[in-house]
Amino acid sequence: MLTVIVLAAGMSRRMGPVNKLLLPFRGRTILETTLGQITASGAEEIIVVLGHESERILPLLENFPVQPIFNPDFAVGMTTSIQAGVRAASADSDGFMISLSDMPLIEAATYHRLTRAFFEKKKTDERIIVQPVFENTPGNPVIFSAAYKNEILALTFNEGCKPILQSNLEHVQRFPIPNKSILMDADTEAAYRAL
Repeated sequence: MLTVIVLAAGMSRRMGPVNKLLLPFRGRTILETTLGQITASGAEEIIVVLGHESERILPLLENFPVQPIFNPDFAVGMTTSIQAGVRAASADSDGFMISLSDMPLIEAATYHRLTRAFFEKKKTDERIIVQPVFENTPGNPVIFSAAYKNEILALTFNEGCKPILQSNLEHVQRFPIPNKSILMDADTEAAYRAL
């Protein structure tokens, strides 16, 4: 089983006063569109990590088979939300897909293909890390084997799991994706317009 950890705790600072997850996108919000694709991919366990404006985001989760959790340390940085998600994951999870909540263009089929690639590679490498790439540019989501659980929980770097990835390059499987959806998020107003 794979646990999808959806990071929805950030403060959207680069978007100004607006919460980017609540912006409209194809008749829903950005967050709902993203969660719709993740749930349609057949993910077995989906944990949504909340923080900033959690009271506004929580109602959006009611129509999805997800487990919301609150990260009281969300303002410290992204890593605390990843760690909160890893702690909440089932003990028998085989890995963690670290997903960003503001990437609504990633389709269910892409999440599904990455998951299949992870389980295929895990047969021969217990410490596999699957990283999607578009034209050789790495994107998201990245899948870490549960073998990295203690290393993730011990991280002091605030901006994600990059140090783990960089120190385990021999285990990184770069998986080509035929479109740039894995690179496109809604961090800024210009990025949102591009979506």
